[in-house]
Amino acid sequence: MLRKTDFYIDGQWVPPVAPKELEVINPADEQAYAAISLGGVADVDKAVAAARAAFSRWSATSREERLEYLERLLAEYKARMADMAKAISEEMGAPMKLATQAQAAAGAGHIKSFIRVLKNFTFERPLDERNPQEHIIYEPIGVCGLITPWNWPMNQVTLKVVPAVAAGCTVVLKPSEIAPMSSILFAEIMDAAGFPAGVFNMVNGDGPTVGEAMSRHPGIDMMSFTGSTRAGTAVTKAAADTVKRVTLELGGKSPNIVFADSDLADAVARGAAHCFENTGQSCNAPTRMLVERSVYGKAVDIAADYAKQCKVGNPAEDGDHIGPLSSAVQFEKVQNLIDAGIKEGARLAAGGLGRPDGFNRGYFVRPTVFADVSNDMRIAQEEVFGPVLAMIPFDSEDDAIEIANDTPYGLAAYVQSGDKERLRRVSKALRAGMVQLNGADRAPGSPFGGYKQSGLGREGGKWGLEDFLEVKAVSGWE
Repeated sequence: MLRKTDFYIDGQWVPPVAPKELEVINPADEQAYAAISLGGVADVDKAVAAARAAFSRWSATSREERLEYLERLLAEYKARMADMAKAISEEMGAPMKLATQAQAAAGAGHIKSFIRVLKNFTFERPLDERNPQEHIIYEPIGVCGLITPWNWPMNQVTLKVVPAVAAGCTVVLKPSEIAPMSSILFAEIMDAAGFPAGVFNMVNGDGPTVGEAMSRHPGIDMMSFTGSTRAGTAVTKAAADTVKRVTLELGGKSPNIVFADSDLADAVARGAAHCFENTGQSCNAPTRMLVERSVYGKAVDIAADYAKQCKVGNPAEDGDHIGPLSSAVQFEKVQNLIDAGIKEGARLAAGGLGRPDGFNRGYFVRPTVFADVSNDMRIAQEEVFGPVLAMIPFDSEDDAIEIANDTPYGLAAYVQSGDKERLRRVSKALRAGMVQLNGADRAPGSPFGGYKQSGLGREGGKWGLEDFLEVKAVSGWE
């Protein structure tokens, strides 16, 4: 069994203050393959002390110095890409093709993007042409506590660590204890890149212990959290006493509006594929497909056929299949919500309860499509976080917008139509932080984040850098 029981604090791998081990489970076979340590308050204290001691010197480094470190980070990350993909596949079940081309690749992509942002960011400028004596300065906020999830581990780690250190902040990272191995590898990469001691620190642990200690810690100036809305609420409450900045990237129940004038076969199949990608474990997955009633029946057939043909397989193998869910807890949650959909009267068009044929172990689930869903059902309101698509008919553009916005979330939305004016009109009416039209990809450096209970702040690009900066106004600047 692989043993990675030390934490990375002040430039060194150190044992926990109080030993408490946790087995890491491979979701494909339900077997433990590694062991980590769960940290405590004392470990957080050590990491925060190291970050605070390093902050004054790191925050004073020049843009050029920080760019050199980031360039070395990118080179080291690229050199370990194969190892990173394997770690992600083993810890959370992403098939190797997805783990390599999307999961691990996302980390390299974000590092590149933030290098470009840092090169071009204006840290000091006059207020405006009329007031050149008023000087605006962007300064690093301080020590940042970062909590990342298990579903896209390197996507989220690099979206937090890289802009924070690029801004001149020092950090304490707590990755998910369900999928910690990729973050341990990332800590090795940070060390190999030569970042000064204390700039980057990592403590493994669970949310109620390490996450809570970080959120409450008076030595941490900012918390950046990605995960469930419930856990994000807990972070916010714990951070309130010290009035630290909190940024949150939380859940979603994203609508995918399919109008009759779209290329129906392509739109529906593409939407189902996106819903099932990463075994449905993406916060921005288009899990509610709203279809114009005149083509609704045909759309249900297309989606059901796609689900029935969607392959489920061993994540260690290459291919276009989907893998297992990440954990036993997630498996039970998805099974319970599929059962709720059946009991609430939605029509099961494909999939359903239990494992796919041929699987008697592992957290594998059947790609599932529910038709005739009403938007008040649990499967339409709750984030399933599995390969489960809820299909809802609508009668008019206004009806579609009303259903789409009838959710506590507002992370992403998708619109499919052959009418350009309609696409623009509907995208403006949707209460979501990101809207993708007719399958368009999101551009590198585009802000990621949402409205309502989907979070606070934006990650990626210059918005991601600005999250870790304070704004200072100096009057009387010569």
